[in-house]
Amino acid sequence: MANVLLKLLLLIALRPLAGQPITAGPPKLEAENVFAGEGPSWDPAGWLYFTGRGRISRRDAAGRISTFREAAGGANGTLVDPQGRLIVCEPVARRVTRTERDGSLTVLTDHYQGKRYNSPNDLTIDSRGRIYFSDPRYGDRTGMEMPEAVYRIDAPGQVVRILETEVDRPNGLLVTPDDRYLYVADNNNNKVGGARKLWRFDLLPNGTVRASSGKLIFDWGSARGPDGVKIDRRGRLFVAAGRNQPRPPYETTEKYRGGIFILSPEGKLLEFVPIPQDEVTNCTFGGPDLKTLFITAGGSLWSVPLKESGWRR
Repeated sequence: MANVLLKLLLLIALRPLAGQPITAGPPKLEAENVFAGEGPSWDPAGWLYFTGRGRISRRDAAGRISTFREAAGGANGTLVDPQGRLIVCEPVARRVTRTERDGSLTVLTDHYQGKRYNSPNDLTIDSRGRIYFSDPRYGDRTGMEMPEAVYRIDAPGQVVRILETEVDRPNGLLVTPDDRYLYVADNNNNKVGGARKLWRFDLLPNGTVRASSGKLIFDWGSARGPDGVKIDRRGRLFVAAGRNQPRPPYETTEKYRGGIFILSPEGKLLEFVPIPQDEVTNCTFGGPDLKTLFITAGGSLWSVPLKESGWRR
């Protein structure tokens, strides 16, 4: 009986509070035109990493920005693992790498069953340290050797494909704190009628996905679809999506503008954070209390204060 009561109290505590503001203030431009195109991730040591123009940059606690790594394989998504190592999707180099604490570079994977990846885009990690990454192909599609899919890295060189035909073009990924679900941003943004959807799949203890479990969480219709996605401690989803200027015939602005869409776990739009620059690509929780949402958009870095802490592995 005590265990049942404890679980009930936990569910109540984690339930999103309907009608209450989630942000604590308006968006703030932190740094303009600093090649903040994608991939923000927070290092508890006080660094904020982001990518753009092929390089990896980082910002310190005082707001100073420096180059962490040049010629980084067209770096896109990044994450800092529990050991403080930076893991990076390199779409141009068609691989996923890890920068070790001593600065050396480990290639986690650059092929699957003898074939090269399309362009690794974004990634997430579970409580066991297994890394999940998406492999779409935007732009020029010549030279593709494999279908667009989602993979799991168990160790360097040990890779399993876990999703393929279940989504149109996988982009942002997120494993929930309890390892129960995998969210997939399905964004085919250069095809009229292509997917602009956020899906949730059951994630099994062995790191595979129950393919038939796909649940549609939100659909952006003809707008720019979801890119990066993060989750806070109440289970609310923070999704970068939308546009401020239309990109005919592929993306409209009729219903959804560019910004951060804060959704309930069931897909209800709780709050919208408008960002005036296109494209709003990704976000991450940062700061010593994880109450700052950092956002990459149009090559610039933005931030939004939050009332409650976000979550990072």
